[in-house]
Amino acid sequence: MERFPFVMSTTDDFRVSGLTFPEGFTFGSATAAYQIEGAVAEDGRKPSIWDTFSHTPGKVANGDTGDVAVDFYHRVDEDLDLIKSLGLRAYRLSIAWPRIIPDGTGDVNEAGLAFYERVIDGLIARDIEPVVTLYHWDLPQTLEDRGGWTNRETSYAFAEYARVVGERLGDRISVWTTLNEPWCAAYLGYANGHHAPGIQNELASLQAVHHLNLAHGLALIELRKVVTKPDAKYSVTNNLASVYAADPSNPEDVDAKRQIEALRNRAFTDPQLRGVYPADLLEDTKHITDWSFVQDGDLELIHQPVDVVGINYYNIDVVKRSAEEHPSQGTPFPGATRVEWVDVPGPVTAMGWNIQPKGLYDLLVSTHELYPEYDLVITENGAAFDDGVVEEGGERRVHDPERTDFLLRHFAAAHRAIEAGVPLTGYFVWSLMDNFEWAFGYEKRFGIVHVDYETQVRTKKDSALWYAKLAATGTIPEA
Repeated sequence: MERFPFVMSTTDDFRVSGLTFPEGFTFGSATAAYQIEGAVAEDGRKPSIWDTFSHTPGKVANGDTGDVAVDFYHRVDEDLDLIKSLGLRAYRLSIAWPRIIPDGTGDVNEAGLAFYERVIDGLIARDIEPVVTLYHWDLPQTLEDRGGWTNRETSYAFAEYARVVGERLGDRISVWTTLNEPWCAAYLGYANGHHAPGIQNELASLQAVHHLNLAHGLALIELRKVVTKPDAKYSVTNNLASVYAADPSNPEDVDAKRQIEALRNRAFTDPQLRGVYPADLLEDTKHITDWSFVQDGDLELIHQPVDVVGINYYNIDVVKRSAEEHPSQGTPFPGATRVEWVDVPGPVTAMGWNIQPKGLYDLLVSTHELYPEYDLVITENGAAFDDGVVEEGGERRVHDPERTDFLLRHFAAAHRAIEAGVPLTGYFVWSLMDNFEWAFGYEKRFGIVHVDYETQVRTKKDSALWYAKLAATGTIPEA
């Protein structure tokens, strides 16, 4: 049953200020290693699949790469001070696997561990909670040369990497997140090739789904052996979608919705949180694979206890059943041969993504209904808009009213979900700073802090100033 019709305008029912979040609610922001660090060949780091992909002509807009990104590697103290100045209680960062174990397996790079030790210690010294993601897509290229996520051994290599990081930093990290958006890693990386490593193979993408899930479980097992911080929490982050049938009264459209929910959401959440692959997913994809790569005992390994379920949300999907079968090869949904996406009327971001705060509400409520025993955290939410620096009174300013309005509406939707009984405990705005936006290069700016890529000067946007007020008071300010 649909909670809202699929045409969901961002009307004044979500233009709500004055709402107060519960005491202890975490306000944070997030980044990812390859998008911000730069220094890709310094201090023992070796190439990741994103180094290779971004240096391949035609793969990234304007030929952009993460070689320098926003130079966080050399500006750690400046950027941690920036986070502190916004009054944020937590910072979600990722660790670059090729900085720690440059070839994916084998020798450990002391310089890489020392770098992240400095970052974590710097956060703690500033009273900012470190929330660490172990995999945000930067697979060591050496492992990709051996099959990457299509190779079962990569899951075990990831578990060893998790153990190494856990041994070094396990006395001070508050929240450990195994994977960020395995949907993107599996489908965009191996099904439609829009992300690294740029492969288009439906079977490979489903193998990657399973081996990423397996890596999640194996990593949790290793972390729990070595982490010594008694109150450390363990989590995983998925970019789940609110999926709607174009015509909820049409059984074929409803089935298209079911099929995409299985591929997009339940292919990850059901094995991770329930220890099973959905029967309908296996049936929908049986023409691609018999899933024989799932070995006896794998689901028990995947289904490890977690304390927090992270949700990344940006927009909604509206689907219908196509009258004609069309190839799913080259799309991010293997086997979805008779599904079409329907354009959603209304405002969009610079990415062309629809702006639907009610979709966030729906997603939080539905996830809680499916998995009621877990606390939820919004680990990413934000928007790209076209904005630039202006000089006013001798100061640099960035006016981004669309982003501020976007955040206000989505925080209001999150607050409404809490009122509906969802155990939502935190919200991380994506992203702290403008950065390398994957295949879009530097064209799309998600940051609440503007970065001049030529000079690396940081400028707080109006949205950052608005968010600082929210973090300081716990109450949503006017836009």
